[in-house]
Amino acid sequence: MTFPLKSPNPAAKYRAVFRCISGCPGDYPLNEIIYQCPKCQDLLEVVHDLDPLRMTPPEEWRDVFDSRFMRTFWPYGSGVWGKKEFVCPDVLDENIVSTCEGGSNLFWAEQLGYRWGLKDLWIKQCGNSHSGSFKDLGMTVLVSMVKQMRHEGKNIPAVACASTGDTSASLAAYCATAGIPAIVFLPKNKVSSAQLVQPLAHGAITLAIDTDFDGCMQIVKEITGRNNIYLANSMNSLRIEGQKTISFELCQQFDWEVPDLIVIPGGNLGNVSALGQGFLLMKAVGLIDRMPRIVCAQAENANPLYLSYLKSFNEFDSVPAKPTLASAIQIGNPVSVKKAIRVLKRFNGTVEQASEAELAEAAAEGDLTGLYNCPHTGVALAALKKIIRRGEVRPDERIVVISTAHGLKFTSFKTRYHTSEYKDIECRFANPPIEVHATYDAVRNALFRSLDARNAQISKA
Repeated sequence: MTFPLKSPNPAAKYRAVFRCISGCPGDYPLNEIIYQCPKCQDLLEVVHDLDPLRMTPPEEWRDVFDSRFMRTFWPYGSGVWGKKEFVCPDVLDENIVSTCEGGSNLFWAEQLGYRWGLKDLWIKQCGNSHSGSFKDLGMTVLVSMVKQMRHEGKNIPAVACASTGDTSASLAAYCATAGIPAIVFLPKNKVSSAQLVQPLAHGAITLAIDTDFDGCMQIVKEITGRNNIYLANSMNSLRIEGQKTISFELCQQFDWEVPDLIVIPGGNLGNVSALGQGFLLMKAVGLIDRMPRIVCAQAENANPLYLSYLKSFNEFDSVPAKPTLASAIQIGNPVSVKKAIRVLKRFNGTVEQASEAELAEAAAEGDLTGLYNCPHTGVALAALKKIIRRGEVRPDERIVVISTAHGLKFTSFKTRYHTSEYKDIECRFANPPIEVHATYDAVRNALFRSLDARNAQISKA
């Protein structure tokens, strides 16, 4: 295909609307400030008119996506906006706020797969992004729509979110790029310093509130509802639209083949919902012909979806979320739970949990093989390791773990692990620096003792 390319079929009129997830009648335009169904108060979702999308054959869509991917023709080089017709056709190109998000590395975890008896293990490095997390995929859509609405004359003084760290960083970055004020509500002393400094650096109004994420969420909903401030949390379905491009991108990076199993960390559960929505839309227009299995991984200290799964999803109860090293998913009352359960049922999905020791050890073991994991990716890796041990994964299956944030945001987590500061964690893979006298013999003896130990560890693995 040749550039510039904006649409594979100029005659197609792409259209998407908000619609109630529980089936209440009524469509709502994407440029309306609305997050819940006015009739039943359930969440809304973005629904695309499939007929215009189907006017272009699947093989031509693949060529279009491939021709745009990570190119410099604005804004279609973005991993999100390269799929604009399937994401948010309502935003004018000149109102798109993009940092060329998406296009993150699909890492072949050959060494980790070898240790765990897998031949085809991959890590989707969504943390290799502008603000260091997968949140950028959704935030580009949401902030672009805010810019579009402000362009249309709507009075939106600011955009706000409650966050455990990554959402606030992404919102602040995109609002700064667009010149729109951002407000973030953070639970006091419950996010890493690397995450806290991001909204501060981008000029966001940052409120550290003496509560947990669920408490911040209640306050931000009230503030935005009463003051016409736009809500940026994942109960806003525009976020899901950007995040669902993870599904598109995975298939694209595998030459349009579908993985067998995907493991993804779950907190507020928007990511699980988005993953499923992406695959469902691709199948509906013929881009793919089968679905993957999905495993949602939760921290044991914040595991309401896991507890519901044990009851076959017949009931769901929120839980008080306990402190966890995976702070971004320390959520006991997830907003997108109904969407997530619906997706897991359609994808033959399961839910697994990881203890604090399991997630820390899994993250560290992955790091030994070339990764640099955030603790939330550690939750997903630990969950995968558990289902492997139960025999629920074939050695030849193609498996993808979604890594949600960059490990550099969590240096304290890693430093404390490698200095064995965690009282209830064995820290089997700890690798502290070796203090040694400044003589040849002392250095050589320490070096070769360590080298022998390392080779023995590799052989055992």
